Amino acid sequence: MKRVFGSALIAAFMIAAVPLVAQEAARRQPGAPAAPGHDPFYFLGVMNKASVVMLNEAGIVPPALASQIAKGVVQVIAQGDKPGGKRPGDYLVFEEDLVAAAGPDTSRLHTGRSRQDLGSTSARMQLREGLLDVFDSLGAAREQLLALAAQHQQTIIPAYTHGVQAQPTSLAHYLLALEAAFDRDAERFRQAYARINASPLGAAALGTSGFPIDRKRLAVLLGFDGVVENSYDANHVSPAETNAELASVVAISALAVGHFDQDLHTQYHQPVPWMTLKEGKLTGISSIMPQKRNPSALEQLRALSSTVIGDAQTVYFVEHNTTTGMSDYRGAGPTLQAVTKASRMYRLLRDVLVDLDIRPDRALAEVNADYSTMTEVADTLLRVANVPFRIGHHFASELTTYGRGHGQTPKQIPYSEAVRIYKDVTGEKLPLSEAQFKESLSAENMVFNRHGLGGPQLSEVKRMQQAQESRLASDTGWVKEQRSKLQAAMTALNQAFDKLIS
Repeated sequence: MKRVFGSALIAAFMIAAVPLVAQEAARRQPGAPAAPGHDPFYFLGVMNKASVVMLNEAGIVPPALASQIAKGVVQVIAQGDKPGGKRPGDYLVFEEDLVAAAGPDTSRLHTGRSRQDLGSTSARMQLREGLLDVFDSLGAAREQLLALAAQHQQTIIPAYTHGVQAQPTSLAHYLLALEAAFDRDAERFRQAYARINASPLGAAALGTSGFPIDRKRLAVLLGFDGVVENSYDANHVSPAETNAELASVVAISALAVGHFDQDLHTQYHQPVPWMTLKEGKLTGISSIMPQKRNPSALEQLRALSSTVIGDAQTVYFVEHNTTTGMSDYRGAGPTLQAVTKASRMYRLLRDVLVDLDIRPDRALAEVNADYSTMTEVADTLLRVANVPFRIGHHFASELTTYGRGHGQTPKQIPYSEAVRIYKDVTGEKLPLSEAQFKESLSAENMVFNRHGLGGPQLSEVKRMQQAQESRLASDTGWVKEQRSKLQAAMTALNQAFDKLIS
């Protein structure tokens, strides 16, 4: 016992001491997608390969010089790939090394280009890579969410409005609402990708150049779906939008994550919660209060969702009130910071969903201990006896006041008292039999006998589950398709580039 307690206590101290990011990274599942891994030097090398291929194909640079340039590019990239090698993201620094490696004529690689369009293109390549990574992480969380919903289609839980128990629903119904938000997030990611994945390269500083640069060919070589047509827009107008749009998508998504986190964290305020985290890697023990099981992961998840929103706001603050052409708003750095944290947020959310400890009996007991079925009492009076809803609402409200005043749950109120209260409210006899009255108080009856579109009844929950699983499968296929297209473009680029060398 002493050793077990000591180990647990040491673990608790470690949770308190290790920084949030390191804790989350330590928990990350094997094979989970990593944060964006390619730096600006990598993308500069790719753009230089594409440029020399295009310049040769367009006849702007003769084959012999194109080969010389290509060999120099290979040398500079190889030097940068060595441990501790210099990896400049600035083309002018890259060009110095290129000229040193292969001669002054290799500076013709920069024909028809500017650091402006190189920077804009690099930013878009970084953003699309980050978007696909965060999309993968979102998909993993959605997959676990849907699996959990499938297990709890008949688990009745209390639902809350204004922080007060409102009506019963099913856990699956609640989780599918969260998944609906993530489905919309996925749609926003896909729309953002379509706008991000357009090439500025060849726009030069802002007005193209006097050389017949084939911008469409550059776009194909780099895996873009098209070009940002207006050369002024390419470098000086659209970058603000692409950064802000992707930052907005992750910020909107972080709102739903934060809401779920708070819903779950609220359960820890209860002496006997119905949904908590299992004891283990996501929880910690107080250093002084041995009874506590702190939901450390929930605090970390809330912090991550908050900082994602904060980082997204940084993008807006950096971009606003600048004149067109300034460098403030064009870099991808602040947006990538938000995207990278969003990837961690989704992976931690998945871990939380895996480790949820759900107690259906306790959830139903909490529903039955309160008066959240009173709406059904009023609805039953309207359906069965054509009693106007407002009259039924008044009766149910008085019934609630009586029950709470006498320390009774709804099912403990005697039928005779319900008859008396109805008589006092309306002057008439209660038009429900005792069996009908008792059934109207049943949470199971209220949840599973709904008839509206999108309700918690099993038929609708199963239909929504199937539809959302289908949309997730479509999203999974989409991200695989985009990665495949990018890989195919890279393969084709390397083949064309290697031909120049040989």
